[in-house]
Amino acid sequence: MSTVILAALARGANGPNVIELQMRLAGFRGTVPDGNYGPGTELQVQAFQRLVMGDQQPSGQADATTMAALAQFGDERPLDFTKLRCPCGQCGGFGRKQFAGLYNKNMKLEVYNRYEYPGVHRMLLWTVRAADFYAAQRGWRLTINSGYRCAIDSANHNRTSTNHQGKAVDLDIIGNDGTDQGRCDTLRHLLEEKANFQRGWNVLNRKSYEPNDIAPTWVHIDVRSYVAEYLRDPYFVLSAAALDALPGS
Repeated sequence: MSTVILAALARGANGPNVIELQMRLAGFRGTVPDGNYGPGTELQVQAFQRLVMGDQQPSGQADATTMAALAQFGDERPLDFTKLRCPCGQCGGFGRKQFAGLYNKNMKLEVYNRYEYPGVHRMLLWTVRAADFYAAQRGWRLTINSGYRCAIDSANHNRTSTNHQGKAVDLDIIGNDGTDQGRCDTLRHLLEEKANFQRGWNVLNRKSYEPNDIAPTWVHIDVRSYVAEYLRDPYFVLSAAALDALPGS
């Protein structure tokens, strides 16, 4: 994989490059991809500089050194898109962009939105990379056990939720200590603490995880609580190359 490096940015910047930075830092505190390099994004940069780069006095400026470290962070954690593909065998792996504007149960809530988003949301995938970083510090390894599930697959399993039509990823944790549930509970806690996740879906524009009574031995993460502005088609990708591409490339 070729290293893809963003140009340096600092507080007060705005536009597509800031959105890209916010995407890549989704697992470090976490803001929405609004394109404004404000105090929230500055805190994200500081968290990355402190936790990954080992900077004891992080500046919060995404300078050239920080951008190079962020590119290296992605390169060191490649994602296997074959594990993200839908298992139905009919949709091509990531749905068919069907059912825009249609909802299950006649309820206009994102959980029932029938639209097959074109890929998996990039903020989720960069969060998986950060989760892998947090897991590795404990001697664990993450694997993806479920990614995309199109409308065909959901019908085959009598599902009404459409979280996995691009908005969700399920993770397994492999480790030698404790129990599966114990490791999953620890990772959920870390995602709350370090990546601004919420338990459940009560607050808009926060990344979410399923509580352990729903997902006892795996970790489900999603962006179901995002408003439509942050669920636009360009934020969903079908390949590793698209995940790491620069804006406009």
